[in-house]
Amino acid sequence: QVQLVESGGGLVQAGGSLRLSCSASGSIFRIENMGWYRQAPGKQRELVATITRGGNTDYAESVKGRFTVSRDNAKNTVALEMNSLKPEDTAVYYCYAGGINYRASVYWGQGTQVTVSS
Repeated sequence: QVQLVESGGGLVQAGGSLRLSCSASGSIFRIENMGWYRQAPGKQRELVATITRGGNTDYAESVKGRFTVSRDNAKNTVALEMNSLKPEDTAVYYCYAGGINYRASVYWGQGTQVTVSS
């Protein structure tokens, strides 16, 4: 059983910063992909950032230059540093982990709310 637990969401003013963290636990010896999605009210869940085990990253165009994803393979953690936040970044942020122990399953965290006030 794999569990992902997120932390770090909250309320921040536009232009501010937040750091999200996510820790994966369970019977894990390898995680290929980790990252973050978000879902705003009335919208579909969208990819924010992803990072491979080797450190290759990919970002949504809307967050490039403002958000930075990082991970610690030894600790099975992934983080999202969010700077210059905008009201349109308001959403529930979900971390995910895929390719655990060479399996195709994807696991999700419970979500953490990020609210950016104007």
